[in-house]
Amino acid sequence: MDTGRAVIQDTEQRMKKTLEVVHQNFGGIRSGRANPAMLDAIRVDYYGTPTPVKQMANITVPEPKVLMVHPWDISAIKAIEKGILESDLGINPIVDGKVIRLVVPTLTRERREELVKIVNKVSEDGRVALRSIRREANEQVKALEKEKKITEDESFKFQSDIQKLTDKHIQLIDLAQGLKDKELTQV
Repeated sequence: MDTGRAVIQDTEQRMKKTLEVVHQNFGGIRSGRANPAMLDAIRVDYYGTPTPVKQMANITVPEPKVLMVHPWDISAIKAIEKGILESDLGINPIVDGKVIRLVVPTLTRERREELVKIVNKVSEDGRVALRSIRREANEQVKALEKEKKITEDESFKFQSDIQKLTDKHIQLIDLAQGLKDKELTQV
């Protein structure tokens, strides 16, 4: 990276990836409603290879509290059932012929409060990662200034742009956190 523009572009890409990770982590947090993302973290032993369930089956939501897992290979149904049972989802799979039904239980108030704390931690981890990216980008800009590749004014402008990117992505995390909190606290 020889210019401040390249630093800004790299910073923006890294911040977008951090935001994606936060959204993925939110998707895995069960909210009392069926959501195919709940199964994203579950890996199943499929012919000796740990394989994500979403790569082995079609996952649908026929009702708000029901997930249907339709394995493409019927012989994998027992492995998928075992993987779901061993996961931390807390849902008992019901094998119904060629499909697996997952009925999402209603969350207790205590569990909702616990999940809100998890959402807060995921959000804060995302904000910390963004600040770390900002710090690294600012150090790169200062190094460019020190090497006389950019002027002091350009350095100031690039650092200002990096701060604006950071603020924008932190706002997006806050917005996503607010939506997830609302989803978790609705009864």
